[in-house]
Amino acid sequence: MRRHGWGGRLPSTDDEAVERIVATARELIVEQPDVPPSISEVAERLSITRQTVYRYVPSARALLAGAVQLGVDDFLDAVSSHLRGITDPAGAIAELIAFAHEELRRRPDLALLLSTGGTSPTDFTSGVAMSLNRAMLDQLDVDWSAYESIDLDELTEVVLRWLLSFVFSPGERPRTTQEIRAFVRRWLGPALAAGAPGDHTDPVPTPRRRRRTTTTRRIPS
Repeated sequence: MRRHGWGGRLPSTDDEAVERIVATARELIVEQPDVPPSISEVAERLSITRQTVYRYVPSARALLAGAVQLGVDDFLDAVSSHLRGITDPAGAIAELIAFAHEELRRRPDLALLLSTGGTSPTDFTSGVAMSLNRAMLDQLDVDWSAYESIDLDELTEVVLRWLLSFVFSPGERPRTTQEIRAFVRRWLGPALAAGAPGDHTDPVPTPRRRRRTTTTRRIPS
């Protein structure tokens, strides 16, 4: 460690060192909300080596998670409050995605955590992102135990992929919040309804009639 490191004030405990590293990462997020803080940037700002940062924080992903953690609990509380009383899976998931979409648009730190986990923009299903998304599902008032055929791990991944597509790849004409609700209900609702309690015995398939063939050739369109 260089003598002028830590701003000339060495941390007295490991916990203090971690707090100062995480606080610095959070400062960088505020300054550059669209870019996850790197180990090198944190080290440079604290005038310490990258090795010193790694001594307290194992990875860039953990650094980002720590920097955002202060706001995660508030976000989950907001999810719980907004969706309280919605017990229908299709309605709850549609509202969850619509509400989270609005929150992520105004909370770039959470958007970074969900989309990258501190690694690459394509790492949509990182452990950090999946954990946060599963925590959102757990805030719902849906009795998931009554829907045994719904795989919550798969549902977590589906919700995460849809949510991030709305946030980071909205298309030429981004959908409004109301349009997102309708879109999710229309396409994801039937799949969730299929997992509702009751008799879901697969119906006997109806034989398909074979078409009669002719010798007439059709011109491809």
